[in-house]
Amino acid sequence: MVQDLSKPWPGRRRVAAIDIGTNSIHLLVAEVDLELRSFSVVLAEKATTRLGERDPVSGELSADAIERAFRTLRHDRDLALSHGVEQIVTAATSAVREAPNGRDFLVALQEKLDLDVDLVSGPEEARLIYLGVLSGMTLGDQPHLILDIGGGSTELVLADGGDARVLTSTRIGAVRLQREFCRQDPLPPAQQSFLKAYIQGSLDPAVAQARAAIKPGERPKMVATSGTAMALAALAAAEEERPPLKLQGYRLDKARIDQLLARLLQMGPEQRKALTAINDRRAEIIVPGALILQTAMEMLQVQELVVCDRALREGLIVDWMLRNQLLGDRFSFQSTIRERTVIHLAQSFGVDRSRADRVAAFALSLYDQTRGLLHEDGGEGRQLLWAAAQLHTCGKSINIAAYHKHTWYLIRHGELLGYSEMEHLMVAAIARYHRRGLPKKRHESWLVIEGRDQRRCVAAMGLLLRLAAALDRRPAAVIERITVAADRDAGPKEPPTGFTISLEESAELAADPQGDLSLECWSLLSCHAVVQEACGLELRVLGA
Repeated sequence: MVQDLSKPWPGRRRVAAIDIGTNSIHLLVAEVDLELRSFSVVLAEKATTRLGERDPVSGELSADAIERAFRTLRHDRDLALSHGVEQIVTAATSAVREAPNGRDFLVALQEKLDLDVDLVSGPEEARLIYLGVLSGMTLGDQPHLILDIGGGSTELVLADGGDARVLTSTRIGAVRLQREFCRQDPLPPAQQSFLKAYIQGSLDPAVAQARAAIKPGERPKMVATSGTAMALAALAAAEEERPPLKLQGYRLDKARIDQLLARLLQMGPEQRKALTAINDRRAEIIVPGALILQTAMEMLQVQELVVCDRALREGLIVDWMLRNQLLGDRFSFQSTIRERTVIHLAQSFGVDRSRADRVAAFALSLYDQTRGLLHEDGGEGRQLLWAAAQLHTCGKSINIAAYHKHTWYLIRHGELLGYSEMEHLMVAAIARYHRRGLPKKRHESWLVIEGRDQRRCVAAMGLLLRLAAALDRRPAAVIERITVAADRDAGPKEPPTGFTISLEESAELAADPQGDLSLECWSLLSCHAVVQEACGLELRVLGA
């Protein structure tokens, strides 16, 4: 039987990933095997769009660069859909992240191409690169230094097969350095020395962080990904008697890199473009990229690297599989990245974990019991609600007064790995609206939530968190169980007019002759007006 390539095999799912980088845009179409819990690449394409060639005065993405990107992304979208993908996961990195008009560019992509693009932070970019490498290499228990030299930033990761110890991103890249420092070509010796010193100074904090996390006796291996490393490997492999068919896993020692770079530094642009192992656009930026690689190896005292042809775009596929619970034990630790990063942030602000866990449990119970009553969420909001519940009191570390506003600020500017930028904003907003007034158009926390569906989710999850937080009135756990029932005055088939929340006291409270749930009932009933304003339903409370 001949397979229809526009559709996945039975038992498989197709997803596409688009990496909008500073130098190029990558498309990857992957087919996920549900039984093997792995994926294979159906299609991979790359277009050099140079979004990093920004306006020298304003720093904005130029009109020409935007036009190139739109043209490429329209093609990539159509191509991915023609292969029967169920979702296109898209991420933008440093060029869009840093440009003043970067957000306008993303809004235009959503409106004109129907592409929802996640604007990932530097550390999140590093995490996705790590996932991509992990999908293509067995790291085992040995620590590895993963270096990804992009067009606008360089990511350095210290990790093994179970965890990433260090995730860093530095604002140096091949396109950025070419644009800012390589005015003459070939580069004069004095400029070479200056650029080398600049790279060293820029990389120093990331290198120091990685070296500090290396345990005594450990000797990490280096893995290099993306364009610069692949280009240097291609140049070296082309000179071998029997060049390898693939560069994945190709080993390149420091001495060989030094030789290649010394030759490249002596060449003019046309001579580099004449090299058959690399394309013309890579030839334009290979020198600053190679200088970053050479300097990083010297600073990390590494004498050899192995090339990996998987990076951020494959990491997007792995992340999609993790979110959809399609991976096995090998990625079990990484699959808890969201939970761990939320707990870490909560701990950093002194949140009472036992009470946060209690509120989170109340919130999730309310979520599960009120589907179709207080919300129509498809499941995505549940994880965001849990995160917001864990963090909803972190603003108290600044000031108890109006702490919900401080909470929004701290979450908004904190680091939540594993969440897209919009999900990050939604977690912050859900926590913000767990008390006081409902969302208003003038609120910054509401204005940054741009999509109608996202706003609906924030409003619904915020209301659930408000009810859950109202039940947490004292340090001790006094509620054993909560039950929600819809109230229908006109019959079982009529729309509900309200709902009743019944509270069951804990065994400890029941054993106390003076104990009751009057405080919790009163607190819950204080939400009545807000519930009625938000969804037009009457709130009733029963306490055992």
